[in-house]
Amino acid sequence: MSMEKPSIVIAMREDNEDTTELTQLLYGIEEEEIPFSFKAMAFDNPVERAYQGALFSRLSVGIAFDDKSVIVHYKNLPKSEPLFKVEKDNSVNLRILGANAARLVKGVPFKRLNKVVN
Repeated sequence: MSMEKPSIVIAMREDNEDTTELTQLLYGIEEEEIPFSFKAMAFDNPVERAYQGALFSRLSVGIAFDDKSVIVHYKNLPKSEPLFKVEKDNSVNLRILGANAARLVKGVPFKRLNKVVN
């Protein structure tokens, strides 16, 4: 059994899903020098998918998205209560969100998001 390298898991609906809108999010993760990987998961609800990604991740952090928002989840939180949820069309917040997902792994303070979606 091969162990995957520890990474933040970006849980997607399907293998060939378009991730171009996530470019700033990925830059934010890379800036904090934490690896990420993509994994297809059969959950329609993005909060559920992010949670399952967090469970799958050896770093305990999962990210998922839908047409409107991006969700960051942590495996020790209740399934229905993600850590962050931001609008997908705010590239500044997406970059901060990526950095914050990585900072969760590193255990350092989060950067402030501009506007959070509820």
